[in-house]
Amino acid sequence: MASAARSGAAAAVMAAVAMLSLATAGSAQLQQGFYKGKCNGTDVEAVVRGIVKSWFVRKTPSSAPTLTIRGDVVNAELERRCPGVVSCSDIQILATRDAVALGGGAAYPVRTGRRDRRRSLAYDVRLPAPDYTAAQTTAYYGRLGLSAFDAVLLLGAHTVGATRCSAIKSSRLYAYGGRPGATDPGVDPATASVYKRYVCPNVASSDGNVVFLDDQWSALRVDNHYYRNLQLRRGVLPCDQNLYKDGSTRWIVDLLANDAGLFTSLFPQALVKLSEVNVLTGTQGEIRKVCNRFN
Repeated sequence: MASAARSGAAAAVMAAVAMLSLATAGSAQLQQGFYKGKCNGTDVEAVVRGIVKSWFVRKTPSSAPTLTIRGDVVNAELERRCPGVVSCSDIQILATRDAVALGGGAAYPVRTGRRDRRRSLAYDVRLPAPDYTAAQTTAYYGRLGLSAFDAVLLLGAHTVGATRCSAIKSSRLYAYGGRPGATDPGVDPATASVYKRYVCPNVASSDGNVVFLDDQWSALRVDNHYYRNLQLRRGVLPCDQNLYKDGSTRWIVDLLANDAGLFTSLFPQALVKLSEVNVLTGTQGEIRKVCNRFN
């Protein structure tokens, strides 16, 4: 979750599940309210919601908006209340759900009961690359059993995402196709001009500048504006705009761009599907005491 392209909302949505083991399916054992009565009288989901809300209010106005919630903070509080009960995997899923709702998206139920894996391989946390074509993006999610429609919905998490200038300076603004000085002709000229002049000038010191993946005025909202920008050739990362360049996914973008209510209702469904891909349950794996290391 540390790279520039992964620093936004999509990182939280996708990395929350990338944390889970892809070794064996166990979603049938997940259930709503799994932790009820298991945490010494503590309402686990209420604890997660409260911490996410306090973080959201404190951090969002002063930094790049993101659904990335520090699971270690929630984990430490729950370990204090009921050690060895709540998995880091479930914390990520619950925190993502609550962040979506706080960002103006629809509230939705999730099933819990996941356990954490005991291995850490680079392959397990490989995420879709920022330069993926639409075919590569849909193929990635297809391997997880998700549809092309699901894939386009999940990239909609970029409605509250952010990256850094270093992610687009070479690929889109100053060296498109490996040609020095070339700008991606697929970028709206007025938008490219703004990026070059104000946001990401062609100097090394701009590499760390924040670039919102949606218009800044909409960057705190979970809405369908991201898709409307793709229609206007204002997608920031290549993987974003490529959804509209490819006819196989363009119709989905158009559908979601033209119906705000459709995105609001379907986005949570895609998140839930992703969150239940090949999870560990029962006695598999472990419940981590600290989220960033194995027991």
